[in-house]
Amino acid sequence: MSPAPLISAFSRVTALAAQRPVHAAFAWLHGNPKRIMDWQASLVAIPAPPFGEQARAVWLAARFAEAGLSSVETDAVGNVFGLLPAAKLPPESTGPVVVLSAHLDTVFPVEIRLSPVVDGNRLEAPGACDNGAGVVGMLAIAHALVQARTELPAPLIFLGNVGEEGEGDLRGVRHVYSQSALAGRIATHIVLDGAGADSAVTQALGSRRYQVTVTGPGGHSFTDAGTPNPIAALASMLAVLAQTPLPEEPRTTLNLGTIHGGTSVNSIPESAVASIDFRSTDPEQLLSLEVAMYRAVEDAVEHCNAQAKSNAAYSRGLLAFTIDKIGDRPAAHLADDSPLLETLRAVDRHLGLHTDLRLGSTDANIPLSLGIPALSLGAGGDGGGAHTQAEWYSAKDREVGLRRVLLLTLAMIEWAAEQ
Repeated sequence: MSPAPLISAFSRVTALAAQRPVHAAFAWLHGNPKRIMDWQASLVAIPAPPFGEQARAVWLAARFAEAGLSSVETDAVGNVFGLLPAAKLPPESTGPVVVLSAHLDTVFPVEIRLSPVVDGNRLEAPGACDNGAGVVGMLAIAHALVQARTELPAPLIFLGNVGEEGEGDLRGVRHVYSQSALAGRIATHIVLDGAGADSAVTQALGSRRYQVTVTGPGGHSFTDAGTPNPIAALASMLAVLAQTPLPEEPRTTLNLGTIHGGTSVNSIPESAVASIDFRSTDPEQLLSLEVAMYRAVEDAVEHCNAQAKSNAAYSRGLLAFTIDKIGDRPAAHLADDSPLLETLRAVDRHLGLHTDLRLGSTDANIPLSLGIPALSLGAGGDGGGAHTQAEWYSAKDREVGLRRVLLLTLAMIEWAAEQ
């Protein structure tokens, strides 16, 4: 990276940090830690499994309105939007915008008991960190900017999106970039996900997930012996797939996640189903694994059917299979010379922080795959036990993390306005 862009980014950040409205925004963050924690405890008490985020969306829309954001609305898939408009642009402007987002959903099914416990600056609850920290961090930034009467040169969109976790498959952000009026206007996208102020996800880990179903006529284990068995075929296929060679670089993984089927120990099953997860930083590796999976399924089913056909007395039917893609997260990365990354480094320098760049699967996968500068950051503080019922969040040092987000966002709004 050449020195000149870094100096330019640092000058921009330094000038922003010296402005009175930015001081006022920092002061709001400093003066409201209890209010932010109260929001977090209220939020995580609301169940929000993938495809069940509606109650949280209603809660966030009300908080956006209370913050003073305009154009608060919920779209067709459940994403919640709030707008902080540009000071000198008409409302109907179609120029570039910056998006600050956090996902509303958690990994926990609706029946999981949610009883948040707050002890000082510590919150214990499923989803306290992922993504209670991100959502309320976004909300705190909105309040701070509105209360400080910050005048923006380009609009800032606050987005509480659905469908980041598991089989949600990034559906909320995917909808924003494929079907919303914002799709062609987003200059940069900053994602808040979890805690921390010392890392950023700039390399999007690609993943593809499949459900493989093998079906057959089924029958009685004794009287219908010789009927091809879906579980046997599926187990054979999975055993072959598990032996697929994987490269160390680019790092690529294969996971056989679930398998189920059958009705009883003395019944030949009518169906068997397995779910499979492939991950890699290289799209070509994902394609190779997909080809290997199809070949393994076809070979296993053909082998079982050939055995059945070899029995002259057999006429009950053969096996069939289907393969459904249930998840597809694109691999991508933020360029080393991206203005967004240069600005983050400048913000770190100003605040005395250091950011480690990481690989991960987040909402930033979608804009990165489209060539839009994006990254995923923690919203300050600390946390642990993610995706378990023992999850916790500590608000210690939350303020410095939110200052980092606020400065980065404002600097990128200035950059976007110049594009």
